[in-house]
Amino acid sequence: MKKQIVFLTGSSAGIGSATAQMLVDAGAVVYGASRRQSPSFSNEQSGGQFIPLQLDVNNENEIKKAVNRIIAEQGSLNVVIANAGNGLAGSVEDAGSEEIKYQFETNYFGVLKTIQACLPLFRQQAYGRIIAVSSVAAVIPIPYQAYYSSVKAAVFMLMQALTIEVKPFGIECCTILPGDTKTNFTSARKHSENANNQSSAYYKRMKKAVEKMEKDEQNGMRAEKIAKAIVKQVFSKRMKIVVVPRTDYKLIYLMGMWLPAKLKLWLVSKIY
Repeated sequence: MKKQIVFLTGSSAGIGSATAQMLVDAGAVVYGASRRQSPSFSNEQSGGQFIPLQLDVNNENEIKKAVNRIIAEQGSLNVVIANAGNGLAGSVEDAGSEEIKYQFETNYFGVLKTIQACLPLFRQQAYGRIIAVSSVAAVIPIPYQAYYSSVKAAVFMLMQALTIEVKPFGIECCTILPGDTKTNFTSARKHSENANNQSSAYYKRMKKAVEKMEKDEQNGMRAEKIAKAIVKQVFSKRMKIVVVPRTDYKLIYLMGMWLPAKLKLWLVSKIY
């Protein structure tokens, strides 16, 4: 099997870190990008290697330089995995415009810039695989995480449309939709500035809903479960267009896609 050359963003922790390790163990050369500098490592038995890249996915020039470096050192790039992301909690009313931009900057535009930087090469090669990490929240609206749900829905639709556009060039797309996952994403989540103001009309409901969500995350899937699903697509003969790890979340995804809106929103409101 031809060695897979992979460009992975958000590789320093959580799902990204677990994915990087599994890919290296499977024999891939992984260029792992994150804001924090990560150590390089390899697996002598598999021949896999992790090469750290320190970059910000919000910086288009840094992404292009990273892709050019991969081409210069490896001669090609097989797979890009857009995984970098962050969270923002708070009501729609309490969030400020800069906070909302913060949520979309990394989670949507960072994904978009990463993919755009790889497309010219993929078209030239007539081959390439694009994997983006979205969320079940893309189809299930999460109260007090409306902007997170919105941006994950935007990534989901971006990938759906992109699948059609790039198919004639031999490029495949896959969107991963994880459910609750136990990572440091929970502790790293930001709250909008007014979210924790007890005078907010939403304070009590927001606090209760977010506490429920964070409890579910800390009792959720291990990052390795999501990483395994990603790695499976990297080495598959043909990628699936949508992957939802774990059966219960597949059912939730189907519920979000097919249930009448009124019933769906009623069920979500009861959960949170």
